[in-house]
Amino acid sequence: MSTQQTTAVSEAAQTRRAVSNILKGSAGNLVEWYDLYVYTVFAAYFQSHFFNSKDDLQAGLEAMAVFSTSFLMRPIGAWFFGRYADRKGRKAALTLSVTLMSAGSFAIAILPTTQQVGVWALVLLILIRLVQGFSVGGEYGTSATYMSEAATSKRRGFFSSFQYVTLVGGQMLALLVLVILQNAMPDEALTEWGWRIPFALGGVAALVVLWLRRSMEETVSQEQVQAAKTPAAAGVAQPGTMKLLFTQYWKPLLICIGVTLGGTVAFYTYTNFILKFMNDTSGIAKTDTSVINFWALFIFMLLQPVYGIISDKVGRKPLLLWFGITGVLFTWPLLSTLSNTKDSFTAFLLMLGGLLIVGGYTSINALVKAELFPASIRALGVGLGYAIANSLFGGTVPLIGAALQKAERVDLFFTYVTVAIAISLVVYIFALKNKKATHLDREQGDAWNRPSKDGDKESDKDKDLLGV
Repeated sequence: MSTQQTTAVSEAAQTRRAVSNILKGSAGNLVEWYDLYVYTVFAAYFQSHFFNSKDDLQAGLEAMAVFSTSFLMRPIGAWFFGRYADRKGRKAALTLSVTLMSAGSFAIAILPTTQQVGVWALVLLILIRLVQGFSVGGEYGTSATYMSEAATSKRRGFFSSFQYVTLVGGQMLALLVLVILQNAMPDEALTEWGWRIPFALGGVAALVVLWLRRSMEETVSQEQVQAAKTPAAAGVAQPGTMKLLFTQYWKPLLICIGVTLGGTVAFYTYTNFILKFMNDTSGIAKTDTSVINFWALFIFMLLQPVYGIISDKVGRKPLLLWFGITGVLFTWPLLSTLSNTKDSFTAFLLMLGGLLIVGGYTSINALVKAELFPASIRALGVGLGYAIANSLFGGTVPLIGAALQKAERVDLFFTYVTVAIAISLVVYIFALKNKKATHLDREQGDAWNRPSKDGDKESDKDKDLLGV
């Protein structure tokens, strides 16, 4: 076999392994984010069972407050699962995360209401959401790390973008279930008991993913796992520890928080809060806003790999600058126009316009953060940096937005989103270099440093493809 053919075989084998691992990793991401988002998507139907039912705006505010409490657990989940993933492996952490999310979804599906058990219904709902927030806090950092490490070097932006394909896909799936149930059930039945169906579906889907993740390849080296088990010498920090993160990698951690801040605020504005925003401020019918959200998010999801491919060609920084500059310039015009429109198609175009801006961040942000840290601290650094910014800023978007809606000062919300993006834009300009060699470039992920599980079978398949 010629050198050229051998290279082609090697690249083909790596691509197949990358596709297989990315699919298994991203399937769990899809289900975890579906389980998280289904809460806000169906909040309008179940809020009367747990919150103040006399005032819809007040009930909605309380529902969003509970949604925001789940973000309080994100940093704790990021710390626990990041440490776990850096010390015991990405596969073990991802498997545990999806197990917890599945349990939470099943619990909400059978949760008694306030009419049945009084205030305990709300207490239990908050506890379940805290567990799910803990789970998702670990899912993001570990998933971002795994998908970045499992990707091939030349297509790292493309492969890593599938984290947000599945993240957005999770919300889109929740919206699809909503649209189906809205058309299949009377509104009264959906409000009375039909809202439980999507939570039960999420629990079942998570069990399927749990089975799939058993066959994922590990990207953490055995040397790193062994080092985590061995007592460290005096003054030496073990892999996956807060000591290592805060003594040697505190600067990348701060950059990670800064990269996330504006992006997470914009993302939750245009993908999560916007459904309630259109229902309450624009006055568009609930059934119409569901369809608008679904198709806008569908296009947004399909564009993630396109942005990822572009980043593989021109670098990551230009896409972040696109998001930062256009976000600062157009957030206010887009949202203020949306708040005054009654036309569904106009609302769709405005939402899509916002998502086209946010795509510059969502498609590559996980990879940008993963490239900041070495393997020994990557899951903890990425997860904790994201979770801190996400808890303080992204998770509070629905609550802040709902509160300003109720106070009839939604213009202040537009300002909040714009300022958050502007802060991150400063980080993109001064803290990031374009096309500079990263830790991932030097490591190339441990998945590529050893044979695949199929061993020689993989090579035989490659030879057959080339006819040799």
